Amino acid sequence: MLKGRNAVVTGSTSGIGEGVARALAAQGANIMLNGFGDAAAIEKLRAELAAKHGVQVFYNPADLSKPAECAALIADAEKRLGSVDILVNNAGIQHVAPVDEFPTEKWDLIIAINLSSAFHTIHAALPGMKKRGYGRIINTGSTHGLVASANKVAYVAAKHGIVGMTKVVALETATTGITCNAICPGWVLTPLVQKQIDARAAEGKIDIKTAEHNLLAEKQPSLRFTKVEDIGGVAVFLCSPAAQNITGISLPVDGGWTAQ
Repeated sequence: MLKGRNAVVTGSTSGIGEGVARALAAQGANIMLNGFGDAAAIEKLRAELAAKHGVQVFYNPADLSKPAECAALIADAEKRLGSVDILVNNAGIQHVAPVDEFPTEKWDLIIAINLSSAFHTIHAALPGMKKRGYGRIINTGSTHGLVASANKVAYVAAKHGIVGMTKVVALETATTGITCNAICPGWVLTPLVQKQIDARAAEGKIDIKTAEHNLLAEKQPSLRFTKVEDIGGVAVFLCSPAAQNITGISLPVDGGWTAQ
């Protein structure tokens, strides 16, 4: 379905971003990977996607906390792939602490990576999308872009910002052939979430399965994690012809979290 399309997926060397990159590649899209991690593991992922799906796959290690590197990532993708048709802003980090104890440097870094980087990549990609009359922008939001939780002030602020930015971009591009939407996952079992589970287990002196259940029971009525493959499938749908008139939405994939 996406044969001949070119996609940039930030934070795609693990977790949700990797799942989205795999799903887009499976539909024929060429991919620009981005993210941190072990160089050999990233190269293995790049080569696997290219060989398995017969698509071009490149990697750019841009540090998305730096505006110039966000712009350079888009420029590199346009140079190597020929265009950026699909932009998935997924990169994100987390830190947990009460507001009055939250380190200011962590606030600045989370806002830079989780929110500002999406502005900078969209800013760089939109001119080409407008020129071609086609674009699919997908921002990874969160249930925390729709509701809040204690001790996550920077993350919640950034994700609420992502939801607002998504709406503005959608309105500004409504007649251009470009759509902009946010996917808002609840608990997805990623390395980031696994760290929170491990910390809960250690703090409460409980086993991992109990820590998982307790985490889900607090927020997610389905009592099961969303899979990264599920998020990839939603991203593919938002790039499909069926979604050509869906723009400006924030779609929860949260097991009922925000229905409460």
